[in-house]
Amino acid sequence: MKRFRHALWATVGVALFLSMNLLLTFAPAHSTLPPTGATNPAPQSKITPFSRFKQSLELAFEPGSSEFNTLVEADRLFLDGNTQAAEQLYRQVKGQFPQHRGDQAIAEPITDPEQLSGAGRVYWREAQAGFEQNLETRIFVPLQQLVEKQPEFIPGHVLLVQALQDYGRGEEALAVLERATTLYPNEPELIQAEITALQSQEKWLESSIAARQFAVLYPEHPQASEFEAIADDDLGRYRSGIRRRLIGQTLVTGALSIGDLLLTGNVAGTIPALQLTMLLMQGEASFGNQLAESFQQRLPMVEDETIVNYVNEVGHKMADLMGRDEFEYEFFVVQDENLNAFALPGGKVFVNTGALQKINSEAELAGLLGHEVAHAVLSHGYQRVVQSALLSNLNRVVPMGDLIAALVGRAYSRQNERQADILGSRVLANTNYAADGLRNLMQTFTELDGGGGGVLSWLSSHPASSDRLRDLEELIQRNGYNRYAFEGVERHAQIQSRVEELYPEEEAGNAVEVFLAGG
Repeated sequence: MKRFRHALWATVGVALFLSMNLLLTFAPAHSTLPPTGATNPAPQSKITPFSRFKQSLELAFEPGSSEFNTLVEADRLFLDGNTQAAEQLYRQVKGQFPQHRGDQAIAEPITDPEQLSGAGRVYWREAQAGFEQNLETRIFVPLQQLVEKQPEFIPGHVLLVQALQDYGRGEEALAVLERATTLYPNEPELIQAEITALQSQEKWLESSIAARQFAVLYPEHPQASEFEAIADDDLGRYRSGIRRRLIGQTLVTGALSIGDLLLTGNVAGTIPALQLTMLLMQGEASFGNQLAESFQQRLPMVEDETIVNYVNEVGHKMADLMGRDEFEYEFFVVQDENLNAFALPGGKVFVNTGALQKINSEAELAGLLGHEVAHAVLSHGYQRVVQSALLSNLNRVVPMGDLIAALVGRAYSRQNERQADILGSRVLANTNYAADGLRNLMQTFTELDGGGGGVLSWLSSHPASSDRLRDLEELIQRNGYNRYAFEGVERHAQIQSRVEELYPEEEAGNAVEVFLAGG
């Protein structure tokens, strides 16, 4: 009997030890950033230009207005290849951001130090001397000045990144590379530096996406196949890491099941967590497929081919450049009056008819779908569920409501939102849509929400703020993304009319909200 008790307590002890180790290992990192909702009130002097900008957009997207008709003509010119004439019309209607930095041409990239200005050559020599003498200030001060004043000098970014990594400042290195690669996305030396920096931090998914995006955007480049191979290898490492975590979860859950059996003769309490773990081990795509099927069965889906094909066409333009081609992207429309959209793992995106009615243009729809696809591509929802499964060892049950909330109803972190904003905007700028589609979309949603009253479902899980809007404006202007490109106002207005005809808003209801609430 003593041996039996010893074996029993040994089993429980091992289970608790593994549970606590998994909890500590995979607990979310503490963020020093302020909460997403925390914003500083804008100075009173900035309200007037902002209001003028908002009013110009409202007129531009009002069917039948002269501004709307001008955008229709600009879109026609753009599609005909007359981009200069189109840009003049776009500028005439859209105006400038409230805090316009001025049009800044991006200089052609250079690699020869002799092509630098006199000051640039001095900075470069000083930084190299600092490396030789191992003097931190002599390295960073000139390099930071160099990349700020002459960002076109590619070796400057590479050397600064190397220095930051050598001194244990990996996150700063990634920030430098984010700016450099958005300015010069077709420079393989920068992409390789970004991949190396991400790999050094074991950010395998992010490095895979960086490599695959280069291969997708520049398929004729001599190094495209090399980057494709890197993308495949690092994606494999990411998947292996997830599987190792989940296998550990299965072992712990099994150990606790044995404990339950020995102590109570009942293992029923462990089955939900174990089932979820086994489902997650099938991978993101399979997990997302099963969830999407369940959602389609429970929600009133729009079947009209014109509407569904329109959303799928716009969505695939974004998804095809995202950098994860192992997903089978699908876009669904739900008959629901609420302004909402959400993404499931594996690239399954749902958008409400209420969102289609409130969005002003095809470019804004591309911004919305691109943002949602970015969340799926970056595995934000999937990682949440994995985290829930790992932590569920403490009670061994993950309620279905919690699972759905983790995927759809819970607000994304500030870091997740910024990542999706950056990736979505970068891809939007590469699809010939107006690069401010996402920015204008969030402005539209925020205004409809009456300044943050919480009535819009999308904003409850994707918090917007004045800071975030300014960040998007800064991202667009700093990287030279083209705001004066295709808007797609005419076709979107036609789709809106069809939605209103077939699915009147007063009859749409709030099926998604009821479903998420467990009704």
